Amino acid sequence: MQNRAPDDKFSGGGASRLQRLAEAAIIASLYAAITQIPGVNVISYGPLQFRVSEALTILPILTPAAIPGLTIGCVIANGLGVLTGVNIAGWWDVLFGSLATLMAAACTYWLRNIKIGKAPVPALLPPVIFNGLIIGAELSLVLPGLNFWAAAGYVAFGELVVCFALGLPLYFMLCRVNWPRR
Repeated sequence: MQNRAPDDKFSGGGASRLQRLAEAAIIASLYAAITQIPGVNVISYGPLQFRVSEALTILPILTPAAIPGLTIGCVIANGLGVLTGVNIAGWWDVLFGSLATLMAAACTYWLRNIKIGKAPVPALLPPVIFNGLIIGAELSLVLPGLNFWAAAGYVAFGELVVCFALGLPLYFMLCRVNWPRR
């Protein structure tokens, strides 16, 4: 007999705990790896950032395993960014950037069923809002002379571009191939 999680709202209708753990691990790995790709890593940190891995922030719409997966991936990516010298916000970003990701992923999951046409537009907004405000505050504290609202606007703009230009097409592609299969 296969070990199945109860069919409740959070378990995703019967995916086993092992399947959820594997999904979260794959998502964390992808997020961290994409963020650290040479050339991509330099645009993943700073006031005007286009973190390509943030396209994965649409995944909580499709699986709750993305919530811990994105959070752990962000911890790893931000830590590696500090160690390699590209993350200018330092260890504060490991803590607060990952907290922003956790809150955004949870809100994205909660908004997953609200659509405009066929697009889950409201669910794409939490990463823009949480990262704009939290990372904007973080950057305005570590970069002297950078105004909070300017920093928040820069981060939110980059997040908006990535979520809509990369994340939304990724969402439709994953829906087309019926991922995750249950």
